[in-house]
Amino acid sequence: MSRVQRYTTSTAGRWAMLVIGMLATASTALLLNGAAFLIPALRDQRGLSLASAGLVVAMPTAGIVLTLFAWGAVVDRVGERRSLIAGSVLTSVAAFCAAATESTVALAVFLLLGGMAAASVNSATGRVVVGWFPPHRRGLAMGIRQMSLPLGVALSALLIPGIARDHGVGTAMLLPAVASALSALACVVGVFDPPRPSRSAASSADLLANPYRGRRDLWRIHGASVALVVPQYVVWTFALVWLVDQRTWSPEAAGVLITVSQILGAGGRIAAGAVSDRVGSRLGPMRWVAVGVVVVMAALAIADALGLAASVVILVVASVATVSPNGLAFTAVAERAGPFWSGRALGAQNTSQFIAASAVPPAFGALITHTSYAVAFGASAAIALLAVPTIPREARDRLHQ
Repeated sequence: MSRVQRYTTSTAGRWAMLVIGMLATASTALLLNGAAFLIPALRDQRGLSLASAGLVVAMPTAGIVLTLFAWGAVVDRVGERRSLIAGSVLTSVAAFCAAATESTVALAVFLLLGGMAAASVNSATGRVVVGWFPPHRRGLAMGIRQMSLPLGVALSALLIPGIARDHGVGTAMLLPAVASALSALACVVGVFDPPRPSRSAASSADLLANPYRGRRDLWRIHGASVALVVPQYVVWTFALVWLVDQRTWSPEAAGVLITVSQILGAGGRIAAGAVSDRVGSRLGPMRWVAVGVVVVMAALAIADALGLAASVVILVVASVATVSPNGLAFTAVAERAGPFWSGRALGAQNTSQFIAASAVPPAFGALITHTSYAVAFGASAAIALLAVPTIPREARDRLHQ
């Protein structure tokens, strides 16, 4: 048995690949989601309005929308390892270019290109988990993988506002640039494609069996995920500004609170995944969490409208609740799509989510400008409510082998 075979068949090797996948996902989160924490610096240093700054920081999520499905097809065709390496390198290059420019327009363009490159990580790391972990461990493993996103946001909240304020927007962009370069190197060393049926040995019927034809479950999971991603991005994008503007916190103190909230959110994703393994269902726990998201966002809207001090505590709870269902939906999609379609299905899953996510900063920025934060929080709760009946109802979701 070769060294690579010993590594990939060992428990330690599988967990090492999961950790590297987390690093890659967290690195892209520094660009995709960390851009939101540039808003105070874009307003103060470049004179942008909240809506205009929101448009600039929405560029990474707009970019990822353009290429998620294409990267999913690439992963289906060439495998996870090469896709991860190429995507991480290209993300790093785009972030370095964003760091080097003084032009706001060029910054937006490079953020867009960085998002387009970062799309490779989503499908590839999801397939690494599904491919290397057995069904009764996938929920937990995917929850751990998904925790890298809130951890990346937490690191962004802790570092990016202060760096951007003291040293400029360009210097802050060095953080995702370096992190993506390091993750590319880690993928070269420690990630290998999981075993799957050979495309050459598979029948044409298996290769062409589109899981979207004659079925509604994948479409409904995508739809529910879109509804649930809106409050998630409302919280991620505007929590820092809300704490500074409405609660008169300093950017540093607000960043620390958001960091703690995101760490707690990472734990929420792990817990949701572990529960799904225990109960043998991805969609049941997803529905439970969706109900919780509706309740907590409505509570946040009411507390903010009344000026209650408890609104800060509710914001922390919302930060945990809104990120918890992602891993459940991601795992359910990968399991149902099968080995020859999971890359594209995960690409479609994330494309639909990021289309909604990219609209949140400018749309809700304008809504807040013309109404209030309370109205924005209430609107996101109403949108999340649509997810509850949309999630497929099954007596028990079979965990696919």
